[in-house]
Amino acid sequence: MKGKLSPLLILLAAILWGTTGTTQAFAPVTAHPIAIGATRLAVGGIFLGLMVLLIGKLDFKHWPIKATILASLSMALYQPLFFSAVSITGVAIGTVVAIGSAPILSGFIEWLFFKKRPAKVWWCSTFLSIIGCLLLFSNKESVYVDPIGIAMALGAGLSFAIYALVSSTLVEGRSSLSVVAVVFTLSAIWLSPCLFIFDMSWILSVRGVGASLQLGIMATGIAYLLFAKGLIHVSASTAVTLTLAEPLTAAVLGVFLLGEYLNITSLLGLLFLLLGIGILIWPFKRSANEKELSLVQK
Repeated sequence: MKGKLSPLLILLAAILWGTTGTTQAFAPVTAHPIAIGATRLAVGGIFLGLMVLLIGKLDFKHWPIKATILASLSMALYQPLFFSAVSITGVAIGTVVAIGSAPILSGFIEWLFFKKRPAKVWWCSTFLSIIGCLLLFSNKESVYVDPIGIAMALGAGLSFAIYALVSSTLVEGRSSLSVVAVVFTLSAIWLSPCLFIFDMSWILSVRGVGASLQLGIMATGIAYLLFAKGLIHVSASTAVTLTLAEPLTAAVLGVFLLGEYLNITSLLGLLFLLLGIGILIWPFKRSANEKELSLVQK
């Protein structure tokens, strides 16, 4: 049952991540994207830290320090790299390159360093999902390819891929809550200088507080906790491909909450995304059902 629910936990995390764009649209216009990213990690780290203190699951015995530092640095780097890529080369290209490259990079890294060759269904799912992303964002704006922006977007994709791979090792035999609490507290510390570089007066407004709590608690604290729990039974490469549900969620919210319009190409992109994610989840459901049937027969 746990194995069957694991991909669904990751999908739920991706859905929560998909709310970030809509939340930022409702945030004060004076809020700089990098400042929002730093605030998101700070609020998320505090939230997770308080949860650990209340539940009392933090245990530093035999804690892998190097892996924790690598995971926290990867997550801290992802924020400014992604937001900078979007601001330089545009939302469409920046998002597609960053989100689309992450599953490919995670698959190759897992293959090279962990000797885990991705299954054929993963290749098929990743291909369909990335095509879906390309179609989904094709009508957002005119295409502007900037080499620096592309490099930053690839850096963001690599950062997230490394975070997912390292986190999959951290959650082995440890509390998922403790892992994400420690990692995001460190990530918030790495990005804390941004809170003093950019204007933070926006955070004192009602909309600023609302956006910070939504991004920090729901789209960071709870989302990454679900993602970490899912990683216990799902490979990192599969998990990163499943997170391509994030742009799907963002597109749907954009239609219903921001009044955006999806043309035929974008709708076809949504269909490809759903198909790619669906064929990746199907093996988990089938294997879980087979296990339940074998238990009944016994």
